[in-house]
Amino acid sequence: MIDQAMITSESAQGLLDDWMPRRELAGINGVSSDTLKRWETRRIGPPCIRIGRKVLYRRGAVRDWLLEQETRKTAGRGRAGR
Repeated sequence: MIDQAMITSESAQGLLDDWMPRRELAGINGVSSDTLKRWETRRIGPPCIRIGRKVLYRRGAVRDWLLEQETRKTAGRGRAGR
């Protein structure tokens, strides 16, 4: 007979592997948690989800957001001197 609790526990172990809390992302990006919170409010930061009070960022979505910022910056360079 298979123990259902054991299966649930095993499958949940890697569930949040691709996600990081706000504090971790702040440390990686070199900005404060308050800055990320402000970006979330203004909808200009990387996409995130909320689980209760916890805010999580998916690593792949953060990478995509960073690449998008790079593209915007590069595209705007030609107009800066005009």
